[in-house]
Amino acid sequence: MAEKVIVALDAMGGDNAPGEIVKGAVEAVNEESGVVVKLVGRQADVEAELSKYKYNKGQIEVIDAPDVIQTGEPPVMAIRRKKDSSMVKALNLVKEKQADAFVSAGSSGAILVGGQVIVGRIKGVERPPMAPLIPTAKGVSILVDSGANVDSRPSFLVQWAKMGSIYMENIMGIKNPRVAIVNVGLEEEKGNQLVKETYPLLKECSDINFIGSIEARNIPNGDADVIVCDAFVGNVILKLYEGTAKMLLSKVKQTLMSSLKTKIGALLIKGALKDTMKSFDAKQYGGAPLIGLNGLVVKTHGNAKAMEVKNSVLQCVKFKREKINDKIIASISEEKLD
Repeated sequence: MAEKVIVALDAMGGDNAPGEIVKGAVEAVNEESGVVVKLVGRQADVEAELSKYKYNKGQIEVIDAPDVIQTGEPPVMAIRRKKDSSMVKALNLVKEKQADAFVSAGSSGAILVGGQVIVGRIKGVERPPMAPLIPTAKGVSILVDSGANVDSRPSFLVQWAKMGSIYMENIMGIKNPRVAIVNVGLEEEKGNQLVKETYPLLKECSDINFIGSIEARNIPNGDADVIVCDAFVGNVILKLYEGTAKMLLSKVKQTLMSSLKTKIGALLIKGALKDTMKSFDAKQYGGAPLIGLNGLVVKTHGNAKAMEVKNSVLQCVKFKREKINDKIIASISEEKLD
């Protein structure tokens, strides 16, 4: 029998809390019998939402947290002062080993600060990266870093490449994942100082499948499985990705509804179009993990609905069962021996 995986879920984080968060928790436990969700938030509000659903009562526990960290609050100050907030209490559950993972749709800044200050880094990890999965023509790629470390060093990127490879191989099942560094050209001598210094270090790594540089236009083609860059570049890529997808979807809908002929055509292709659109929705894989901490921390979108919350919880289950942190620790230990 598989071991229980305990997930601390911030019930008050995000635009749709606590309703969609609680619904996602219920959907997760109804799908996976091996997960226990600790819903941390205003007890009365959370229990009122839970009363709407049927679920195994032994798989969900409510922990009262009267305070909430708002999106606009300064992250460091909020984490230090709001000890009774749902986010801080949930993160402390991971720190105290009462939970294996933490999930929140709340403030990105507060999650990044809380993850590092409260949960703490794995010994030897220089900087944990935010690592979302992004859809491509061939499936998904992992983008490291997309928001945690705007100012980075070559050694950070080397660790991120290794951690990203471990994640893609063990969570996504991609053997020998291809690793590429984001650049303005394919030639080795191109790029800014960070890229020029990092490239030869990645080239020397025997434990990753480094294929060289990748230009941003080739990322959607799925030309690499692990996309490595500093957080400034990664966040620009991620936001442009999301904005372009939203614009294209809007244009497609607009075109399909523009005349009687296109409306009939839309009805004929509705099923196929829905399946295609679903393949480009990374939310089905969960949120963006902050890799390299002593416990898993996952950030979901601020407007996350129940489906994304559910998938984020299930993502934590696979992360724990595949012993990703143990594999990262082993990789860091080998790095020290080299």
